[in-house]
Amino acid sequence: MRIDIMMLFPEMIESYLGESIIGRARAKGLLEICCHNIRDYTEDKHRRVDDTPYSERQGMLMQAEPIYQCFQSVKGERDVHTIYVTPTGKKFSQRRAEELARGKDIVILCGHYEGVDERVIEEIVDEEISVGDFVLTGGELPALCITDAVARLIDGVLARPDCYIDESHYSGLLEYPQYTRPEIWRGKRVPEVLLSGHHENIKKWRHNQSLMRTADRRQDMIEKYDLSDEDKKFLSEYMSKKQEQE
Repeated sequence: MRIDIMMLFPEMIESYLGESIIGRARAKGLLEICCHNIRDYTEDKHRRVDDTPYSERQGMLMQAEPIYQCFQSVKGERDVHTIYVTPTGKKFSQRRAEELARGKDIVILCGHYEGVDERVIEEIVDEEISVGDFVLTGGELPALCITDAVARLIDGVLARPDCYIDESHYSGLLEYPQYTRPEIWRGKRVPEVLLSGHHENIKKWRHNQSLMRTADRRQDMIEKYDLSDEDKKFLSEYMSKKQEQE
């Protein structure tokens, strides 16, 4: 897969993408990630790519033409899926990351200032995505989040599929707590079940911990999760005990 990111400040994310798991995957040729500076496609001698919006609103808006020229150069003859990262987009999710990892090459457009001219969105963008209900200075960080989430799902990027199968959101639940050595740290012990070597008991403990954590922190996820009768019984007993303690 290839992911192209169109932005004003490529240096903001290039260093991250060259390190750790993503950096190693790029070096091995498992995926290609290219950052493009939209300023390289403006005809303005001062490399300006923004202007004031048609309104009384303060701030600057990125112009359509430099973005369009950058996109045409990046896309070439390929069939790509183009994403604009914006607070007004649909909320990004693990499920969407999985779908994108199985799809076409991706082009991500990062806005800055007050955003971009709506006409270029209409012309080149297939999907608008938000990484959360908050506003950032530019789209570079959201683009990095999407790139990382998608890249790690591509075959070979992680050592084994189970590196992400048990993670939060993949199964519909939050991930269970994890522990490493030493067995006792500042008086706190690793749960006995994890030391037992009994794989079925460990598996059940982890699942139940995920149920509890999700019920406590993300009720919206629990409501969507396909609970078994055993899950429902466990959660009912857990919530009853919790209410008694409170």
